[in-house]
Amino acid sequence: MPLPKWLAQLNKRTFNKLEVKRGKRPVLAHVGRSSGKAYHTPLDAHPVDGGYIFIVNYGARSDWVKNILAAGTAQLTVDGRTIELESPRLVTKDVAWPQMAADTKELPGWLNITEFLQMDISR
Repeated sequence: MPLPKWLAQLNKRTFNKLEVKRGKRPVLAHVGRSSGKAYHTPLDAHPVDGGYIFIVNYGARSDWVKNILAAGTAQLTVDGRTIELESPRLVTKDVAWPQMAADTKELPGWLNITEFLQMDISR
């Protein structure tokens, strides 16, 4: 089971804004599927061959995940550069984990995170 929805709402309304302002973490820019509003979500971006993988801490029903799946694109800002991403798809841990760097910290088992979002770098 993903982390609770109330924690996602707290992060979205408070901590994410602070993280974006700090400018230290990768930020995924996406467009609201209903509102058309631009959103900026700080996430850990794990580079893989041809793209990136993002851990879906709050499950596939998270707004940022649904927005990106609906739009089919997003922009990742990491290390001062913006990377266009496309072809979002949900993958399981069995697919995602072997692609990630060997020194990536294992997720605590109690989190029970099973979904990851994988995207390709746009050509």
